[in-house]
Amino acid sequence: MYGHIVSVMVDRPLGSRHPQYPDLIYPLNYGYVAGVTGGDGEAQDAYILGPEEPLESFTGRVIAVVHRRDDVEEKWVVASADARYSREDIARAVSFQERYFDSEILLLEE
Repeated sequence: MYGHIVSVMVDRPLGSRHPQYPDLIYPLNYGYVAGVTGGDGEAQDAYILGPEEPLESFTGRVIAVVHRRDDVEEKWVVASADARYSREDIARAVSFQERYFDSEILLLEE
């Protein structure tokens, strides 16, 4: 999946609230890759880095994977094809949700 171009359907746009935890507000666009099954048996989840406005969909490159050691899911990190983010940049961007899990960031370019 690393480096692949994928289309993400955004079901939690930037600024929206988590459906089960309303105090959790998404500081980025978050969605799923239709047709790819994640570890939970549902569509593969993806964080979208870069765009600073709410989106309905986004096509970009998988630049990293957030591997959760204490969960069955992994989250893909998707950005524009030419974007470059450090592990620290990604960790900051996804910390709003990943702080609740024991996760590590696996970068494409390692």
